[in-house]
Amino acid sequence: MRAFASRTSFRAPAIANQLAKGPCRSTAAAAVGSGSVAANASRRNGKLVWLSTTSQDALTAGLEAGLDTVVFDESQAAVSNEWQQLGRFTAITRAADGRLLDAASGAVVGHVRQLSSPDDLRAAEREAATVQGVVVMDASDWQIIPAENLVAAYAGNTSATLLAAAPDCASGRTMLEALEAGTDGVLLQTDSPAEVRALMRYVRERRHGAAALRYESATVTSVQPVGMGDRACVDLCSLLVPGEGLLCGSFARSLFLVHSECAESRYIASRPFRVNAGPVHSYLQLPGGRTGYLSELKSGAEVLVADAEGNTRTAIVGRVKIEQRPLVLVEAELPDGESCSVLLQNAETVRVVGPVAAAKGSSGSSRRSGGGTAREGSSGGDAPAEAAAADGYVWQQGGSSMPVDSQQQGSEQQQGWGAVSVSELAPGHRLLVLRQASARHTGVAIEESITER
Repeated sequence: MRAFASRTSFRAPAIANQLAKGPCRSTAAAAVGSGSVAANASRRNGKLVWLSTTSQDALTAGLEAGLDTVVFDESQAAVSNEWQQLGRFTAITRAADGRLLDAASGAVVGHVRQLSSPDDLRAAEREAATVQGVVVMDASDWQIIPAENLVAAYAGNTSATLLAAAPDCASGRTMLEALEAGTDGVLLQTDSPAEVRALMRYVRERRHGAAALRYESATVTSVQPVGMGDRACVDLCSLLVPGEGLLCGSFARSLFLVHSECAESRYIASRPFRVNAGPVHSYLQLPGGRTGYLSELKSGAEVLVADAEGNTRTAIVGRVKIEQRPLVLVEAELPDGESCSVLLQNAETVRVVGPVAAAKGSSGSSRRSGGGTAREGSSGGDAPAEAAAADGYVWQQGGSSMPVDSQQQGSEQQQGWGAVSVSELAPGHRLLVLRQASARHTGVAIEESITER
């Protein structure tokens, strides 16, 4: 058989008591003594989500997702007491003067900083070095620039926790990503259970990461040019690294890892933001377990980027270029005999990712350094070091472990990966395939009998 050469808890603390148990005990203890909340635990343990709502449904959604701190206005004292029956959470009272009080003890745990002018922002920046406890940035006008300025200003203060008020999940994500590091958390002000669930899911995945995908190894059975078709190049707003690409295929049940164009050659410059994903009919893996058609993608859409080890992240589509190009049909067979296929542009720059077994002690890396390409050598061996440098047909970056079926490798081998050009694919090559058992309706997995071929 031929082979080719290779390649956070978002639960808010129950104010002082929980923080005192965390990794910042000394800071937390000092904060408790002064009647404020320590900040650094959130920076080390993930992002905080606090909720302000008038909806029982939104509160219930938050509690079910792990949220445990809820902010009430002073006028909601009766509601706060009543809702304690719905589940355990820490109630915070927002006083008219902006102070945040622990509803149980009356201790001041922080304050809300209203930002409605440049002067307000400058004042908030000045106090950033010395303030303690929770500071909720509530910007009535501009939000992103103030958030970035305050993230920078609070960077050296380990005794404060900077939260940002946000009306929905999208705004909350923006705050949590300001200057990349983001605020320490978000005060989500909404009555929508869906918005609560969405933000909690995002924060959980941000901290722990989504579960790694498990690929199967499919053996190529046929590679055939099929003529012209409308293919889609997906240009992302993020740079992809070796091993990363998009999961695409003719059938939603089996998606191939199509590599980005991050490799350079003598004929074309690297475009690490681009994936030449195939013709418009193809399925594409999206976040949340959904699939979509390439024909439906447009600027601003969110897609799932995967790497050869099964790790995933999201990226935003900058543009989709649909042009008529020659296509090649790649057909493969999974270990249980089920067939799968993908159509791709017939071009040297289009690569798909597959496994390669590298013997222990072998580096599994290419002979190029810093980003080049390689081609299968005349030896025909599986060892990545046997590949000969050429024009970018097989690009190596191996040796890392991958979640792929162990039957494809011996006990004395480790699993690496390789990205091979469709112009070099041949029967016997092995490719990584994400297999999904469910049928699809509008991109959502459903239990249904379906035949695709």
